[in-house]
Amino acid sequence: MVDHIVDALEPRGRVDIQIGAGRRRRWSDKAKGQIVAESYAPGAVVSEVARRHDISPQHLFAWRKAARAGVLSLPADEAPLFVPVVTEPRGAGPRTETAMRSPTTITIEIGGAVVRAAAGVDLAWLRDVLRAVRAAT
Repeated sequence: MVDHIVDALEPRGRVDIQIGAGRRRRWSDKAKGQIVAESYAPGAVVSEVARRHDISPQHLFAWRKAARAGVLSLPADEAPLFVPVVTEPRGAGPRTETAMRSPTTITIEIGGAVVRAAAGVDLAWLRDVLRAVRAAT
């Protein structure tokens, strides 16, 4: 006994038929960086940015995660233009000067800017500072 009869004349919904070589799209790192930077713009909604570029929001979130991890770089135009600079060490005194010359302190020179990092510095913070300095020079 049949409980339900399907009427073939009723519309069933939308069906997309794709023709051609159904290969995955390849995105250049530059294009990925531009899309990620667009998603970080003030007031941007990730799902709207993803829809505009015909990708899933999950895909865009994966790219954003890669950018935060330093695997994917954002365009220089979207990099922060302000870098806070400390011109004097806090708590001036002989102890601070000794710490500045300590063998565990490294000095990094980028485009005329000098960044000193002591042992135990937060690496994510240091990476962000170096990227900002590089973008500003």
